[in-house]
Amino acid sequence: MMRGLEVFKVGLLIVIGAIAAGCAGPGGGMDNQALETETLMVPSSDPGIQLHVRNKRPAGVTRFDPSKVVLFVHGATYPAETGFDIDLPGGSWLEYAARRGFDAYLVDVRGYGRSTRPAAMSAPASANPPFADTADAVRDVGAAVDAILKRRGVGQINLVGWSWGTAIMGTYTAANNAKVRRLVLYAPLYAMKDSPPISGQGAYRAVQREPARQRGIRGIPAARVEEISPRAWFDKWFDANLATDPAGAAQAPPVVRAPNGVIKDIGEIWAKGRSPYDPADIRVPTLLIIAEWDQDTPLYMAQDVFAKMTNSPDKRFIVLGEGTHAIVLEKNRMRLIREVQQFLEE
Repeated sequence: MMRGLEVFKVGLLIVIGAIAAGCAGPGGGMDNQALETETLMVPSSDPGIQLHVRNKRPAGVTRFDPSKVVLFVHGATYPAETGFDIDLPGGSWLEYAARRGFDAYLVDVRGYGRSTRPAAMSAPASANPPFADTADAVRDVGAAVDAILKRRGVGQINLVGWSWGTAIMGTYTAANNAKVRRLVLYAPLYAMKDSPPISGQGAYRAVQREPARQRGIRGIPAARVEEISPRAWFDKWFDANLATDPAGAAQAPPVVRAPNGVIKDIGEIWAKGRSPYDPADIRVPTLLIIAEWDQDTPLYMAQDVFAKMTNSPDKRFIVLGEGTHAIVLEKNRMRLIREVQQFLEE
């Protein structure tokens, strides 16, 4: 079969197959756009919690239309910056959006990345119960959204969530449709039919490099692992994660620590066929996008959300070929970034 662009449309479902490797670079004509970067620490609605928010935007621009403001949130294990602002081939996703005129933000939920690490993370994991569950994360995102809306003097924002982040953004949107212009659910997490992809006991879990590598390449044909997910790219990404967690990086072997609130929720919500939000309560244009080899949030989850999203005025479902749950870190990462950007710009 000839390799090239293969697009199949069934209603609003689009499946994008293999694209020639030469299409991996960023959009033309915008690579030299000067950007400004700013780091904010935003107080959560819960006392003592400060949220790391990073902003990238076109240099010199201080006023933005709500259609040009976007916030990204991470998944269950790693912070936002290593997924959305890492310089892999094609460039940082946050910078890609900023070079196209967007006021682009990312946020770390409590316990992740550069946000407040609660005291429980300084004790043995077994000494405290899980924290930073989905309800906590939704409050954190809500605080970040309100801070951005106030900062820019706008009434709406675009939201992008990855994996667990789709549950966070979906739950937030279902309760706050008026504040959301467009919603992107990348690798949607929904009611599970299979065993959970992650586990852990106590307040938090510690992730080592090699187990993370093996989890990340699941689904890729063995002969194509290095082509799809180059080891050098993975190591750069894991090193970036360690840089956000100095206490974990100082251990032997080095680890990335992640709160276990999501593990609690997996057992109490998704593993029981439930969801923290009803897709029918989402009333904004929504893009669901997933890669074909995703083992963490399999295709059926996105299909379930899409079918139940009966009140969105414009819903779309895209399946990207030759990628896993972490396609944003892989050879075909720019396909994901471009599809999302196109949706946001409409």
